[in-house]
Parts: sequence; C-alpha cells; structure tokens
Amino acid sequence: MRPLDGLKVLDLSRLLPGPYCTLILADLGADVVKVEEPKGDYMRWWPPYWPHGDEPTAAAFAAINRNKRSLSADLKKDGDRALVLDLAAKADVLVEQFRPGVMQKLGLDYDTLARVNPRLVYCSISGYGQTGPFRERAGHDLNYMARSGLLWHNARTGEPPHPLSVQLADLAGGALFPATAILAALYAREKQGKGTHVDAAMSDACVALMPFFTAAANLAEAQEGPGEPLLHGGVPAYNVYPTSDHRFMAVGGLEPKFWGAMCEALGRSDLAAAGLLKGDDGRRVWRELAAIFSSETQAYWTAFFAERDCCVEPVLDVREALRDGHHRARGLFVTVTQAGAEMTQVRTPIFLRGFDAPDTRPAPRLNADRAAVIADWLGR
Repeated sequence: MRPLDGLKVLDLSRLLPGPYCTLILADLGADVVKVEEPKGDYMRWWPPYWPHGDEPTAAAFAAINRNKRSLSADLKKDGDRALVLDLAAKADVLVEQFRPGVMQKLGLDYDTLARVNPRLVYCSISGYGQTGPFRERAGHDLNYMARSGLLWHNARTGEPPHPLSVQLADLAGGALFPATAILAALYAREKQGKGTHVDAAMSDACVALMPFFTAAANLAEAQEGPGEPLLHGGVPAYNVYPTSDHRFMAVGGLEPKFWGAMCEALGRSDLAAAGLLKGDDGRRVWRELAAIFSSETQAYWTAFFAERDCCVEPVLDVREALRDGHHRARGLFVTVTQAGAEMTQVRTPIFLRGFDAPDTRPAPRLNADRAAVIADWLGR
C-alpha cells in the first residue's frame, strides 16, 4: 500500500518541472497518465541516451518519468481533445505547464473542467504565474533565478554570477512547491468537497527560497554582496578547502564547538576563535587552513575526520554519491529495469512508516498505455 493509491493524475506537462512534480505523486502511488504530443515529450530526445533496447531512451527522461503511463494526444484535434476532456472528468489532479491562456484557447482551462469535475485539483505551472505583467513572458530556469535576485548571490566576491548546476527554479518552483500545493488542495477537498486551481510560478519560488537575503534586504546596512554572507563562503568556518589531489573538503563548522574541534584536530587551536572572521582577516585564516588541507589527499582527510565530530565532509562527484554507504543504507536508490538493463535512480526521498516503498516501473514508451488507460479510467 502507498499513500496515494487510487489517485488519478492527468499530466500534460513536459521537460523537467511538471514531470518531476508528478514523479513525486507517482512514487507515492498515484496513477499518473502522461499525456504527450504525438512526437513525445522533448525530454525523450535529450542526450545522453540509455544505450539499451531498440528505442533510444534519454537517461534524464527515464529518471523522472518512472511509474507513469503514456498516452499521446494532439490537443489541436477535436477527437484527441475530447478524449482528454473525458479523462479530466475522471481525474483527481491535472497538471499543465503551458503559457497562461493556452489551455483556455484549447477549452481545457480550469473553469471549463471544473464545471464537469468540481472536485478536480488543477495545477498550472508557469515561469511567471497566471497573473502579473510577465505572465506570458518566455523564460527558463536561469531567467527566473536572475530576476529573483537569487542568481546575483551565486558568485564569489569580484566574480560574475555563475549558472547553478541544479535547476533550482524548475525543481523547487515547478515541482516541490506545486506538489505540496496539490497535496494541500486534496486535503482541503476532503473537507470542502471541491477542488481548486493551483497557480505555481517558478519565479515566485526563487524569491521564496531566499528568506535570509530578503529579510536582510529590509536593512540597508545588512545587505552583503556575492561571496560575503555567512553561508556563502564569507567565513572560514563555512567554506571549501582544496586537497593535494585536486579534490575538496567541505567545512561546515559554524558552531564554536565544531570549528574548535576541527582546529584542535589540525593542530591549530590558535584559530579556534577565528571561524567567523570576514574580509581580509577571514581570507587569511582560510589560506592558512587551505595550506594544511592541501598537504594530504581527500581520502586521507575523509578517513581523518570520519570519527571526529567536526562537520567536515568530502566533496563527492555524483557517481561517488551513488556509491556512498550512507545513502545506500538510507534506501535512497531504486533499481529500474529500463529497456532490459538495470538503471540506478533516486527515489522520492519521502519515508513514511507503514507504507510500501515506491514502485520501480520504467518510464513508458510513447503512447504505450493508451488502450489500458482508456479502459481503466473510462471503461471503454
């Protein structure tokens, strides 16, 4: 048994934001039907490919579309649009990711569908939201982070901002917040008997993810530049240090007891009070400790700090993280047989006592489940 067993989700989204949102719901047991255009979700053709089977499968597509079923439909054609309308009438949740106004032109907007299915929770994911002067503006993850102020802080002092390696706007604003809103709306539906329209903007999320920065922005004297804040490498106690083999160790010793224990372990107890120094003094302390870390390999320091309570960890690459003993002990990974070969994927990290772990059905072939979905949902 899984928490969302029996929940019907109609997913009209594509690429990363919406599909990751519905992956969360699918891992929790929902029956997610992925409605794709006739040529399929663009993500299907995004290299690198999973080199197995007779049909190329994008590794990224496989990772975020497991446990779903696929049905293709051309929403500009009356017959396919009518089929989606019928499915929406049976759905508990609909997720769409078009620009505002597109679904209304197709006759698939919330107001239209709510008349035939008042209990429907309808989630619209967009870059700038369903209202406001930018509602129809095109954008991507980098643009939303830029306008929110978030990207400005992703830089070292004196350097230009750098694009993040993780699509924060897509994943937080297009998946995590919408999934939370959908679950809240479903809970409210049980009390009120009706669904609602969720307006999820990826740009909104970027602003919301900066509570410390937005709080400080109220105080002119507290405004700090890129690379200066406490949690952005502005102090020695919360920083990254190079090792002799060109790897890195991450030090997160904000509390005096952790920083002091690390300094003592390194034979530099004289720096125990210097962990939160900023500016030139902080950089001097960083250089002195960097010289120590640079004298040995990452493996040496990993073993050195393994039994010391200092908040010091190795900076792993992704393949190393997938092999990490702690992550494996947590049951964070699932093995999915995609195109006849085993693929390691990361499960939705929600652990609920008394419920089964996520299923491990592979990402579906395009339109492979059309007949089954029509039979299961519509009985025909």
